[in-house]
Amino acid sequence: MKSLSESLQEVMKNRNVAANVTELMKRVLADPDVKSFLMQNKEQISREMVKSSQSKLYEFYHEKQLRAKGEATVAPGYSPQLVLNSGQIDVTYVPTQQLIEKERQRHIQRLVRSINMPKFIQHASLDNFFIDEEHQTATRMAALKAAIEFTDSYPADHFIPGLYLYGNFGVGKTYLLGAIANELAKKKGVATTMLHFPSFAVEMRNSIKSNSTSAKLEAVKKAPVLMLDDIGADAMSKWVRDDVLGIILEYRMQEELPTFFSSNFSMDELEKNHLAIDTQGDHEPLKAQRIMERVKFLSREMPMTGENLRSKG
Repeated sequence: MKSLSESLQEVMKNRNVAANVTELMKRVLADPDVKSFLMQNKEQISREMVKSSQSKLYEFYHEKQLRAKGEATVAPGYSPQLVLNSGQIDVTYVPTQQLIEKERQRHIQRLVRSINMPKFIQHASLDNFFIDEEHQTATRMAALKAAIEFTDSYPADHFIPGLYLYGNFGVGKTYLLGAIANELAKKKGVATTMLHFPSFAVEMRNSIKSNSTSAKLEAVKKAPVLMLDDIGADAMSKWVRDDVLGIILEYRMQEELPTFFSSNFSMDELEKNHLAIDTQGDHEPLKAQRIMERVKFLSREMPMTGENLRSKG
């Protein structure tokens, strides 16, 4: 494959530019960035070096002009820079600020792993939590304050419990979880796993056939920060309650890993009206109590009230 310099030399020749190289190089050498580079390195650059490096200087000038016009360049997302390389003038390409920011955003998005979560959480932010001032209830303000305190103090030299957000549908529980996850990724570089628990339970049951339950469980329970959304939305089987949720919470309690929850039920309601009764109708309050002990260790209960913001369009 030909180098860009060789290709540019052919272009110059094919366009009959060779006869006007002197005029062309005047424009190149008059370029402010070229002049600045030659001036900064005048002690190391000779006339002969400039002459032998015409193709490199032209490459820099040509690529710079293309970028200024918004046209395709040899290295999209990168800008040319003149450098000295082994006693010769050369061109290197460095990432533009736009590319750096784009890659930073991609990295942030990769840190937030979502499983069966709504797309809007990708853009959720603490700054935009209150969409409408009319709905700035005291509980929403308290939840936001708790979220900010967590993201500001994490990580710490001691265990920081997550939040157990509960309230009616559409008051912003899931959005706030997404905003916390994005804030942790953006400012702290912390990886968060968010999952819609009822959907995850179905996925775990289906994975029995492929013998992949252990791998899925390992990935979730060891997440640096875990968020279980909509817990209690569907009735749980004994297996999901004890061998999925119970194992996740037990591991995270032992390892003191921050865990967040969202639910339509308060902790007391979740324990008595949901966890204590399985899909077969069996009443097992002791097992429900054991699960709730772990939930209470891992998170702090935070009610959220207000109108259904989703119905506002």
